[in-house]
Amino acid sequence: MIPKNYPGKGKVAILRTRPETVLDDYGRLMHLAGYEEALPKDKDTILKINISWQTWYPACSTAPWQLEAVIRTLQTDGYRQIMGAHNKTVVVNAYVGERNNKHKAVVDAYGVRNVHLYEPEVRWFRYEPKSPMLVLDKIFPDGILIPEMFVGRNMIQLPTVKTHVFTTITGAMKNAFGGLLTEKRHWTHGVIHETLVDLLSIQQEIHSGLFAVMDGTFAGDGPGPRAMRVHEKDVILASADQVAIDALSAKIQGFDPLSIPFIRIAHEMGLGVGDPKQIEIVGQPELAEESWGFVREDTFASKGQKLIYHGALRPFENLLLRSPLVPWSYFASNFYHNVYWYPFVGRPRVQAALDTKWGRLFQRYGDGKVVMPGLEPRTTAVAAGALAGGLALVSGMLMLRGRNGKR
Repeated sequence: MIPKNYPGKGKVAILRTRPETVLDDYGRLMHLAGYEEALPKDKDTILKINISWQTWYPACSTAPWQLEAVIRTLQTDGYRQIMGAHNKTVVVNAYVGERNNKHKAVVDAYGVRNVHLYEPEVRWFRYEPKSPMLVLDKIFPDGILIPEMFVGRNMIQLPTVKTHVFTTITGAMKNAFGGLLTEKRHWTHGVIHETLVDLLSIQQEIHSGLFAVMDGTFAGDGPGPRAMRVHEKDVILASADQVAIDALSAKIQGFDPLSIPFIRIAHEMGLGVGDPKQIEIVGQPELAEESWGFVREDTFASKGQKLIYHGALRPFENLLLRSPLVPWSYFASNFYHNVYWYPFVGRPRVQAALDTKWGRLFQRYGDGKVVMPGLEPRTTAVAAGALAGGLALVSGMLMLRGRNGKR
């Protein structure tokens, strides 16, 4: 269990980097942030790899150089029991994603154990939090399930610097969302900020040490975590304080950290430091004064989801997201991102990114191939049919609600 005043609380390291020195820069960054004080060497260390899309898209998922540098630093400093961890989602295939994002190539090259958390050999059990929960005990009244393998081990979160349609920015705290909750975690989207705070409380109870290493070599703004505009920012961050690193990431993106509920609540509860004025910044503190002017935007898909979580469809949330009708929402998301957005908007952005210094580095990993999916007629037909059915269902519900309201 991590004490409330843990080593590295309120301290964030930040550096500018370039492809030629990025592995060494990450090692220096981790030492500046005091990672060895935060992570006991006699404990196994889990690397929570982020895959927000099974297709490679800059700033979307853990960068291969980020993963390689962390593994190399750990092994050099005497951490021997290291494993990568992947979660499954209803819209992303982690086995495909770890290949397309070059994660598998990295863990294999360094002989690191690779774990997919939803395979039968990984046991999930009901965990009784020691701290009062804000929402999770109400959302999951039958018990909060977490992976048994997380308990008593170090955890390093590996997020990227990017915006998010639901949480404004996504970083270290959000990176725990996939690994610590079951596939029913979409039930929490209506109270996502409180959920992230609950998850941080649980992490501080179960892990022997907690750390985060964040990549901002590519950064994304707009409707993240997938349909973003890509920017080369050449920045990397690290901290034992999940709240502080997210706060600093939010600040340099151009947001007020304390206006983001999950950062503010965690700060007020003493789980970390969310006020930039109280954060100790080491490395190149001048980088913390940058403000990139990022904005959070919605996609067509996220607007529909927000109608369910907070808008006109709120009375139908259980029917739409906790019943046999649930697959319609997965099809809608896949249709938007994989059938429409990536082939017509994302693919040209990926091609442009591959001509940058970081894009060229990405191509040096693994077999050098970059998978850029095109428009598939069969997928289009299936997804379009499912989407049409889902839209008809939503329209019917809105009409029904309108009639009931007039009575």
